[in-house]
Amino acid sequence: MIRFVNVGKTYLNGTKALKDVTFDIEDGEFVFIVGPSGAGKSTIIKLITAQEKPESGSVYVDKFNVGKIPDRKVPYLRRSVGVVFQDFRLIQNKTVYENVAFVMRAVGEPPRFIKKRVRYVLELVGIKHKADNMPSQLSGGEQQRVAIARALVNNPGTIVADEPTGNLDPARSLEIMALLNEINKRGTTVIVVTHEVGIVNRFRKRVLAIENGVIVQDGEGGYYESEEGRK
Repeated sequence: MIRFVNVGKTYLNGTKALKDVTFDIEDGEFVFIVGPSGAGKSTIIKLITAQEKPESGSVYVDKFNVGKIPDRKVPYLRRSVGVVFQDFRLIQNKTVYENVAFVMRAVGEPPRFIKKRVRYVLELVGIKHKADNMPSQLSGGEQQRVAIARALVNNPGTIVADEPTGNLDPARSLEIMALLNEINKRGTTVIVVTHEVGIVNRFRKRVLAIENGVIVQDGEGGYYESEEGRK
């Protein structure tokens, strides 16, 4: 479970990113987080992944209290949350297989298990046939599939996708969202941060809308943009 309880966050430049934000995301949910630029979406991601700590209130990710977690335990929290970025962030001089295996080696998994697990997740995301290719040889949609495989490979309970379709055309965007939906059906919690209202309304999942650091909508069915949300 992910829980925000009366969370406030103000940055050093005076920006009030979050104001008394409260919500729960249960295990196995699929949730869109939407809102205009600067609304607070990125701050929510940074709190979930312990890149930032709340100024007030509490953030819980599984068994971890983000506001009180010691630095030595942050890597354990991050193993429970796989992150997918808009710009893919693949290592350009490594193959698809090596990009995914790298994160397992980083946590000390044995080679035999790495080989089996990487092959499994590459097949799951439909990119196994490209295992020996370099990122530069892939389309944008294929690179995003590799990024999703990398986020999944250590079997996290939650996937956070930050604008995962931002660099893709509409057809590839729908493919990636369908893939994330399938991953969710297998039991992984999926959180998608996006500004693409069409995708949000097509998939009809729970929507958390944030504007000016405040949750303005929390419910299923679609995103009803306010004037602020259209800016």
